[in-house]
Amino acid sequence: MRFDLVSLLPEAIAAFAATGVTGDALRSGKAQLASWNPRDFDPKSRPDDKPYGGGAGMVMQAEPVALAIEAARNASAITNRPVIYLSPQGQVFDQAMAEYLASCGGAVLVAGRYEGLDQRLIDSHIDMEVSVGDFILSGGELPALMMIDAVLRLLPQVLGDERSAQDESFVDGLLEYPQYTRPECWRGRTVPTALMSGNHKEILHWRRVQALGRTWERRPDLLDESAMNAQNSALLREYINEFLAGQNKDATPD
Repeated sequence: MRFDLVSLLPEAIAAFAATGVTGDALRSGKAQLASWNPRDFDPKSRPDDKPYGGGAGMVMQAEPVALAIEAARNASAITNRPVIYLSPQGQVFDQAMAEYLASCGGAVLVAGRYEGLDQRLIDSHIDMEVSVGDFILSGGELPALMMIDAVLRLLPQVLGDERSAQDESFVDGLLEYPQYTRPECWRGRTVPTALMSGNHKEILHWRRVQALGRTWERRPDLLDESAMNAQNSALLREYINEFLAGQNKDATPD
């Protein structure tokens, strides 16, 4: 697994790469991360210039970025990695894309600055434009690092417990069930009985009901036809009945 990040701020990448899951994956040799500064490839030229046609801001020049992308691609023997430009106009990044990038062995990520890249560079060197949400940041470094973290978590033996990646939100199209730890009672609030039962089947049932219910409450857009087979529909009805019963209980006067 290898990621190459084309960025005018390589120092931001170095700090991130030393910590957490990413740091563990890099130190263990399970993944590689390299940064490429366009300024290094065309030092006589500035990396940005005024846009043709006028307007506010500056645009990153094509040649320095193109040279950085080409160097990044040539630095790895993994030939099917896509070149991705982090852009608010791109396809929204999700868990399915993280899994796709993991299957590709990583990616070359291009972090824009200012008003973005010269369109001619996008047309000639970029395979995908990707966004992490409908908001504007000062550059693509943070979105790129978010994507790297999401993909590296999928590598075998990167997480302390392999089940962590399997149980997380969005892995099967649902939000994750609630989590609890010791003590059993905290400020009058207790752990759900099912989790204390020691009955593995009962625990799995409770977690599935909670995952479906939490998704129904918070992200109903995720509950498409593929997720709602007969079994899941029955489990969701169980959650909704308990939810409505709780609401009625709270509404009952003393």
